[in-house]
Amino acid sequence: MATKSGYLFGSTSQSDPARAAKRPSHEAADPAHPDDPVIPDIVIRRLPIYLRALDSFIIHGIASVNSEELASAIGVTAAQIRRDLSYFGRFGKQGKGYDIQLLTGEIHRILRLDRSWSVALVGYGNLGQAIVHYGGFVPTTFSIDAIFDRNETVGQVVNGITVHDSADITPVVSELGIRIGIIAVPEVSAQKIADQLVAGGVSAILTYAPIVIKAPDHVTVREVDPIGAMQSMTYYIEE
Repeated sequence: MATKSGYLFGSTSQSDPARAAKRPSHEAADPAHPDDPVIPDIVIRRLPIYLRALDSFIIHGIASVNSEELASAIGVTAAQIRRDLSYFGRFGKQGKGYDIQLLTGEIHRILRLDRSWSVALVGYGNLGQAIVHYGGFVPTTFSIDAIFDRNETVGQVVNGITVHDSADITPVVSELGIRIGIIAVPEVSAQKIADQLVAGGVSAILTYAPIVIKAPDHVTVREVDPIGAMQSMTYYIEE
């Protein structure tokens, strides 16, 4: 079911600008089942959306849900949900649907959210400060454990973390064992920052810079581009 609101629920053959940023491939192997066929990246990208819907059901005290109810909450088809989940096994019971707690736990395991992830943030300007103080990190498995910037912000202490000079990205992320990086710097600096992160052992990068980051095949890059997203929506606005 294709929607105007995003690229995640269309055909897997649909052009996806977010993928253009960088993916190791269009498919990913399930780490829990390395012998199984590869899984389309677009399926992996939909799993967090399923998690949000399941969390909402839990908050409302609902213990089980069928694929039609879950599909209605998300805005997709029940067939889409069943097809996506089938890549990872059988979770529902005919006539009973899905045990929400069980399915939530399984998706956490699949996405490796059953552990803590340290994150390095590069750029402590207006955007970087907003990211650091974003309350959404608190209930997740992600925590910003290193901050990098240049000039006057270096040496400041933010949430108990000393801001490092950007020149020290590689040794610091390597020492801390950080695997995820967020780039919140102007596009002119983004590629250099990405190279430094990768050299330090980072294998997943979220970038707010509106450029295509070049990275090795083992590194996953996601781009957050509000302007590009709005540009894609104006097509649908009627005169």
